[in-house]
Amino acid sequence: MTSRVRIALIVGLAGVVLVTLVMAPMLMSTFPSFLGGGSGMTADCEDSAVMNVTNVSTTAQSDIPSDYLQLYKKWGKKIGVQWTVLAAVGKRETDHGRSTLAGVKSGTNYAGAAGPMQFLISTWGGKAKVKIPSKFNGYASDGDGDGYGDIYNPADAILGAAKMLKRNGAPGDLKRALFVYNHAMWYVEQVLEIARRYATDGTLDLPPEADPECDAPIVEAAPTDIVRKILTYALAQRGKPYRWGGTGPEGFDCSGIIYMAYRAAGLSIPRTTFGQWPFGVKIEKGSEQAGDLVFFNAGPGTSAGSPGHVGMVVSPGKMVEARCTLCGPIKVTTYRDRPNIVGYTRPLQNPDVLAQLKRLGLT
Repeated sequence: MTSRVRIALIVGLAGVVLVTLVMAPMLMSTFPSFLGGGSGMTADCEDSAVMNVTNVSTTAQSDIPSDYLQLYKKWGKKIGVQWTVLAAVGKRETDHGRSTLAGVKSGTNYAGAAGPMQFLISTWGGKAKVKIPSKFNGYASDGDGDGYGDIYNPADAILGAAKMLKRNGAPGDLKRALFVYNHAMWYVEQVLEIARRYATDGTLDLPPEADPECDAPIVEAAPTDIVRKILTYALAQRGKPYRWGGTGPEGFDCSGIIYMAYRAAGLSIPRTTFGQWPFGVKIEKGSEQAGDLVFFNAGPGTSAGSPGHVGMVVSPGKMVEARCTLCGPIKVTTYRDRPNIVGYTRPLQNPDVLAQLKRLGLT
């Protein structure tokens, strides 16, 4: 796909979409757990995604009840997911709460789903109305401030749905997030099609880290030619699957993509996360730059002194990573809001790497 999908390209599908918009609510998956294009402007690549809540098409204005529209926009912006996608889920599930089928206003449908966003009771929190705050496992949320997460309350349900989409890949990996919501690719494509129709320009806003058009500014901003080579290789692997022990070309694990990116630039560093952590020179938080590594206390048998996951910084606050088998493909993600960061290192300052650079005539 190109980075911008025009409305003109989907007019031919309009009839099909209109037929499917009011189909019966779909079952939400209980699987627990971040397609459109950006503007292509360099300025959009400099900051984290800002959810655009002004791109409301005439279709959206005429189809979405005003109270629901405000809730989609409010929670989409606050949680950090596209309001159009959130609204498209609400449309596909219950026609924004207007469906008269069982489970929308009370009870559950044939599959056990309830409310305007069709949560399973177990996914919501074990019961339809959960006191907030209290201990529970689910997406029950208090969107109207009354102290309860009510599965039938649009404000609560829409907030809960935004959290679920966010946790499972939105705003960057929309197909994964929607597939977790309902395990069917036809459902994913229908929701994305509706979302495009709800946007003024017919696109899906993507955060900079998910937009390929932002690769060029990232590479151009690299501090040296060596780092540019490293980034060029790493970014070219985006979209490939995580593969434990993988060093490409079909797939990579977290340290494998870093090992191969450095190798593509003519440099040799340790292969595994456990080897890469002590290899690079430790640097202070906030001083990291492209080509540096960020380590996490994650995975079995790991600790603060022996981190088990690593990503490579591509720009301030962003890294390329191969995270896990169920985490979606290799992609650029944000890291500053991620828990369990152990520290940062700069492999390019390791004495052995400095010697390699000298032999290559690059120092």
